[in-house]
Formats: sequence, C-alpha cells, structure tokens
Amino acid sequence: MASLRLENVTVDFPIYSGSNRSMKQLVINVGTGGRIAKEAGKPIIVRALENISLTVNEGDRLGLIGHNGSGKTTLLRVMAGVYEPVQGAYWSDGRITPLFDAQLGMDIEATGFENIIVRGLYMGLRHEEIEARLPEIAEFTELGNYLAMPVRTYSSGMMLRLAFAVSTCVTPEILLMDEWIGVGDPGFLAKAQRRMEQFVNKSSILVLATHNQALLTQVCNRVVQLEGGHVKAVGAPHEFSQFFTSLPPAA
Repeated sequence: MASLRLENVTVDFPIYSGSNRSMKQLVINVGTGGRIAKEAGKPIIVRALENISLTVNEGDRLGLIGHNGSGKTTLLRVMAGVYEPVQGAYWSDGRITPLFDAQLGMDIEATGFENIIVRGLYMGLRHEEIEARLPEIAEFTELGNYLAMPVRTYSSGMMLRLAFAVSTCVTPEILLMDEWIGVGDPGFLAKAQRRMEQFVNKSSILVLATHNQALLTQVCNRVVQLEGGHVKAVGAPHEFSQFFTSLPPAA
C-alpha cells in the first residue's frame, strides 16, 4: 500500500551570498517563510521547515495551504526526494510522480518524439513502455508532423501540450502537485482537464499545494496548513474558509 511518512523533518537552506545583502531586505523577502539565522563567519541559514511530522496513507487526497513562503513547495520536494532533511526522517512506499515542472528535462534541440522518449525515461519508464505509449501520447498532443521537428520551433502552448501529454501517460501511485496544471489554449484545456481528473483519480495518494479553495474542496479530503515552516493546523477542507478570506485578491 502506498504511503508517505515524515517524522520531525527539518530543512535548512544556506545562503552563501547573503553577506552581500542587508539583513533587513532578507527579512522582508522571506515574508511568512522560515526563520533566518546567522553566526559570524558562517553563511546565513534559512530554516524552511521545522519538526514536520505527517503521515499520508493510501486513499488520502491531501491539500497543502499556506501563504507564499510558508513551506508548501519545500515540503513537496522533500516528499519527492529532491531535498534531504537536515534533521528527522522521511519514508515513502510507492512510485512517486511529481508534477512540479511539466517541462523539466525537455531538450529544445531534440524533436518532439525524442523528447517523449527522454521524458519517459526520466519518469522511470522502460524504453519498451514508452514505445508502447508513443502513439497515444502523439495523438493526445494534436501536434501531428510537428513531433518530427525540433522543440525549439514550438510555441509555448505546443511545448505545454507535449510536456503535459508525456507527464500524464503513466498511472501514478503517489502524485505530488504544486498547483493544478492548466494547459495551452482554451480548445485544448477542456481535454486536458478531463485527462488530469482521470490521472488524479487513478493515483493512490495525491498531495496538492494550492491557493484555490474551490479546487481544494472538490479534490481533497484532508488539509494541512503551514505557516513559517511549521504545521499550523490539520483538518477537513471546510474548516479553512477563514484562511482563504485572508488571501489577497487574485491578480
């Protein structure tokens, strides 16, 4: 069974160029994020997460909320194995599919077909698995003959179509998302939304960082609110209405 478990996880980021900046500006920039510490002769340390303990079990649809800088993205990256805790421990059981940057690993000099293969390998698929999925991925992108051309000739919308189609071609056990993915032009968006819903429904676990209250209520069954790198509250989606009223209006 898929699961995630964090026990007293702490994550620090050393800022080696921090001596060239004013401490006042650093405090302003960090906002509601982690604490800043500095000792003479040592780099400035930003504590992004501190003593995070959390268990996510099969079937959970966990929403992460918090103001910008509260630690949501850092926590997702710990779960994905990108960041190593400086204290505490993290365990995962199940294949993890992170959707932080759908275009990660794309080579603009390679063709669309070549990028499908490279991206599939990056996601842990075997070459024969990618070959088997290639016709379906190509059809979904609606890029036709452009798939035989270098990606540098693509528009941004075409790049997103290609990246999205490859990223959602596998059945995830543990799906990590930093905001919901909106893809391309309006004509393609409805198709992509249907695929994304199917993708999420097939996953054993979803962890979604978002500022979208309606999406949180629709998708998630549990919510963790972070503040200053700490867990401030845990509960059901309907219990966090006050948090969303505190957010600034969307631009």
